[in-house]
Amino acid sequence: MSSNLDQLYRQVIMDHYKNPRNKGVIEDGSLTVNLNNPTCGDRIQISMDVEDGKIKDAKFDGEGCSISLASASMMTQSIIDLPVDEALRLSKVFSDMMQGKEYDDGDLDLGDLESLQGVSKFPARIKCATLAWKALEKGVYEKDGEQQ
Repeated sequence: MSSNLDQLYRQVIMDHYKNPRNKGVIEDGSLTVNLNNPTCGDRIQISMDVEDGKIKDAKFDGEGCSISLASASMMTQSIIDLPVDEALRLSKVFSDMMQGKEYDDGDLDLGDLESLQGVSKFPARIKCATLAWKALEKGVYEKDGEQQ
């Protein structure tokens, strides 16, 4: 990656960290998941309003490093208005990208998420970047389990 692209990606990450999108909590029966990364102390809470198989709204709250909180901000932006199965597909693509694996984003719009690609070079930071995504998956799978 060129140094100009690295710089741009750092700016995008820092913008999401300093000016988080969708920060807060959804009240009134929303799906809420808390996860933490004990190795570094990152703590994240994801709350989602899921109706008719679609994520109507998503918010996050928590404490952590710039990578963790920027990723949560980007994730919430990316999943609002997506069908749950598309959000899970995006989570898989993101996970593969973080692990440096080949990934097929197909018709998914990664948007700002691509700025986190460089994290794959730093194994200790991958858990930071994927924490919010793990919370998304946990929440969706728990919700599915309750409905059956």
